[in-house]
Amino acid sequence: MEKITLAERPHWRDHAQEVGFTFADMHGAPYWDETSAYAFSLAQIEDDIEDPATQLHAMCREAVARIVTSEELLDRLAIPPAHRDLVAASWHREDPEIYGRFDLAYDGHGPAKLLEYNADTPTSLYETAAFQWQWLEDQIAAGVLPQGSDQFNGLHEALVARFKDLFPAQSDLHFTAVANNPEDYATVEALGWAAREAGLGAHYCDLDKIALSKDGQFLDDEDRVMGVLFKLYPWEDLLRDAYADHIATSNCLFLEPAWKAVLSNKGLLAVLWEMFEGHPNLLPAFFECDIEAALAGHGAPAPQVAAAFERAAHQLSAGHVRKPILSREGASVEIFQDGAMLERASNTAYAEHPRVIQAYAPLPQFDGFRPVIGAWIVGQACAGIGIREDESRITQDLSRFKPHVITADN
Repeated sequence: MEKITLAERPHWRDHAQEVGFTFADMHGAPYWDETSAYAFSLAQIEDDIEDPATQLHAMCREAVARIVTSEELLDRLAIPPAHRDLVAASWHREDPEIYGRFDLAYDGHGPAKLLEYNADTPTSLYETAAFQWQWLEDQIAAGVLPQGSDQFNGLHEALVARFKDLFPAQSDLHFTAVANNPEDYATVEALGWAAREAGLGAHYCDLDKIALSKDGQFLDDEDRVMGVLFKLYPWEDLLRDAYADHIATSNCLFLEPAWKAVLSNKGLLAVLWEMFEGHPNLLPAFFECDIEAALAGHGAPAPQVAAAFERAAHQLSAGHVRKPILSREGASVEIFQDGAMLERASNTAYAEHPRVIQAYAPLPQFDGFRPVIGAWIVGQACAGIGIREDESRITQDLSRFKPHVITADN
């Protein structure tokens, strides 16, 4: 794994505008950045990222099966009691999943370490699946990249196949997101594009325009009944919304399904460590309430985690991260090293939530930037990667997106 400097395509911004990639620059700074790219060997991709990500997802599904039958774990993950049956029923019905994204720390030498799982509403889908693939083809055609260069990016094709597997031809699907958010719209449009290519109908409706019929069905802005709805709106918010009371009786299949509420929750990290302690792709992680006093040197951890904490205590003391169980884009994350605060997110919007403590895995540095690997899961298999980098140790909402390449000499 290395970072290589490359010439930008001369007219890529014009192309971005043509295809609706209007957020390639945000707030006066680049979001999409092709002045350089990350290069990998095929073995790094297959052995260190693709296969481990697929295995991690299988482990996550095992965790779901445990969590939905445990009131204690549902409490710890702050799943609202009124809707726990909805979450559990969606799992036991085997409501289908479409996609998710693991964020991994990886320096080219492995093993990659799981930082968190964006299992419910991951964005950066369009730039991963489409725009960086176009970048690859253009740079090969221009001679900037050698013939034979490749990319780990079967994301669009995997989504098309997933929709074909799940729904009969000409089925109607609806997609929704918060209005006037170009990044969110690009994500749902990328999914809609895949659905249409799979032979399905794909209709978009702003989230705030969804209505409820007299008989309890959800309607779009043209009063069409929604039988299948992909919502780019997190379950942790939806389950606290008044509309949640109508989901179970609406005869509407929600994508992602309600059981994803337990995977998009950072409490999952502590559950995974308890179930698969020592797995090479996991970092030690605990619920803060179990170990806070012990980590500060003021007491013993909770009895049920004492032995596991003792085994991880040295690693956690050397460096750990505090993460709210509900948080996005690095908000309210704090990093500690050798007992002192190393870095804190400026956005503290999620500070009131319970937290997990996870061992600190420093991101590698390339030219002052720290990349995070986004390993995309479609169905139950890894189908591609996208990379975001930041000068901060905490990847945030305006971190840059970087293309990647698998080169013949890597």
